[in-house]
Amino acid sequence: MNSRRRWAIALLLSLALAASACSGGNEGGQGTGDDGGGSGDGKGGKVTLSSWTLFSGGDGDNMQAMIDAFNSEHPDIKVENTVLEWGEYYTKLITAVGNGNGPDIGISHTSRLPDLINQGVVSSMDDAAEAAGIDWSTFNPNILGATVVDGKHYAVPIDTHPFVMYYNKKLLKEAGLLGEDGKPVFDNTADGFVQLLTALKEKLPKNAMPLALPSANDDVFRLWWALYHQLGGNDVISDDLKSAALDSGKAVQAMQYVQDLFHKHKVIRLNDPDFVKSFQSGTAAIIMTGVWTTGVWESTKGLEFGAMPIPKIFDKEATWGDSHTVILPVTKKEDPEKRKAAAIFADYLAQKGALWAKAGHIPAKPAIFDSAEFKALPYRSDYVSVASTVAFNKPSEKNWQIRDLAMFKFLNEVWANKMSPDDAAVKIQAEIDKVLKQ
Repeated sequence: MNSRRRWAIALLLSLALAASACSGGNEGGQGTGDDGGGSGDGKGGKVTLSSWTLFSGGDGDNMQAMIDAFNSEHPDIKVENTVLEWGEYYTKLITAVGNGNGPDIGISHTSRLPDLINQGVVSSMDDAAEAAGIDWSTFNPNILGATVVDGKHYAVPIDTHPFVMYYNKKLLKEAGLLGEDGKPVFDNTADGFVQLLTALKEKLPKNAMPLALPSANDDVFRLWWALYHQLGGNDVISDDLKSAALDSGKAVQAMQYVQDLFHKHKVIRLNDPDFVKSFQSGTAAIIMTGVWTTGVWESTKGLEFGAMPIPKIFDKEATWGDSHTVILPVTKKEDPEKRKAAAIFADYLAQKGALWAKAGHIPAKPAIFDSAEFKALPYRSDYVSVASTVAFNKPSEKNWQIRDLAMFKFLNEVWANKMSPDDAAVKIQAEIDKVLKQ
């Protein structure tokens, strides 16, 4: 087993700790595969497709509902769904495809696609998409573009799940900082946002905090990533994917802003044991996190909240985000009829974005935003514009390693006030180069 494969397996097992984007804690069954899974005679008979998904909780229920509807509406195609545990999904997919026992259909985060492509797990779906009549122009170009590698489509995106801002209307109203439009009142600038948080700090009850955010790893990194790209920072990897390309000046500026929120302005509680519960319990006025929490807030009795894109603190709108996509794993026998049927199914899921949006995700097809079904869902329309401002990573199979070994490692030191932003930028740049050369 080479070092990259060992890293992938070790990392994927650790991702169970970061399952916030698609895990509800339910455990599903395990698929076995069968020469690519399913059956089809390719002569007009019924095509049966095996599908592996990683969704549980509300996402799992919504996915199964879409699969059931597809099967009902397409009597010539049957999709058989197997739910794998999120923390084991990618490892099992890589192993199964390597053994020739992978499914016909799989799910991949956009951020995971480059590694799956590099390992020969997922195939280009341009041929199948053409046969199925997929119109790529119906997708949000920003979301779709992140799934295109070397000019080839490797996935059908069904959503983006970005980093946004939620606020407690009751607390903001009591502080006199909620406008008649139901939104926070502040100047949408770097200083203006600090002034909002500082005012909240002064006016909130003693047990409440202005902004709920963890002081390490994912969500505070996502805020830094958003601010770095709002400043116009380029991706941290060069265009040829071979060297570090951190824009140090912008990286330091974004780091300093976040560090000051913790230590200069003291508007974020250090080492909050559960920042999500802090907001959910009504003891935080604002939280920045992923849209997958929309359903959590909706199900919380008595929580009066609003949703919006994170503020345009610097020069332009930008935020962190990822996407769920449908992929066609490599199989022993490339059956054109099955691949066409799989592509039809993938496009169907994208078309059912209003149902998929129940969990908070933003549909990949903008036309869905105008549907009555989508408009009936509260809050989602308040942040759909973010779909076009997500700053996706460049397609490197090293992105996850860079995040953990370079970004998290040194940014966490900055948030803890144990390292200066300038020193962190130097170390991050060196560590990215080290990872890329492994």
